[in-house]
Amino acid sequence: MNFSVKPTLTGRKTVLRPFTEADADVMWEIIGDPEVVRFTYEPSTELTLERVRSWYGSRADAPDRLDLAVTDPETGELLGEVVLYEYDPAAASCTFRTLIGPRGRGRGIGTEATRLIVGHGFRQLGLHRIQLEVYAHNARARRAYEKAGFVVEGVRREVQRRDGEWTDEVIMSILDREWAALGSDALSPTAR
Repeated sequence: MNFSVKPTLTGRKTVLRPFTEADADVMWEIIGDPEVVRFTYEPSTELTLERVRSWYGSRADAPDRLDLAVTDPETGELLGEVVLYEYDPAAASCTFRTLIGPRGRGRGIGTEATRLIVGHGFRQLGLHRIQLEVYAHNARARRAYEKAGFVVEGVRREVQRRDGEWTDEVIMSILDREWAALGSDALSPTAR
């Protein structure tokens, strides 16, 4: 599969679009947000604004993954990202991840962005399975994933120390037939 085609996916609450290098400064702020750090990873000392600029500047040409900017449909403001990566051709599967910055939280944007890219993965890319990993203490993300149809497959116990405590990692997935069974118009994005 070639992820070279970077679509624009439009929902009611968000528009997913290809990244540009100009998005790097806002993504730098989002990556450094304390809640993003708490629920994703500790930033490494190797992460610099220049590396972030280089990374987001190269996303539009990356043939091995699909990184899309999550934006506000009215203002165009960058709110976060969604990503399909780690494509396994034998299993027709990908891993999914997302992060939403503070200005995009509590508005249903994460749920809709998840539905948009997952729908694209199944309908346009022909995926059979999409999986994700989420820390057990990230209740907001788990709710968004469940609303999008993901189900818990298992738990990797005490995989990392977060906030001084060991935390579990929850593995969730959704299959193409489960997605099709949802059959809701709310799950149907428009692509441009």
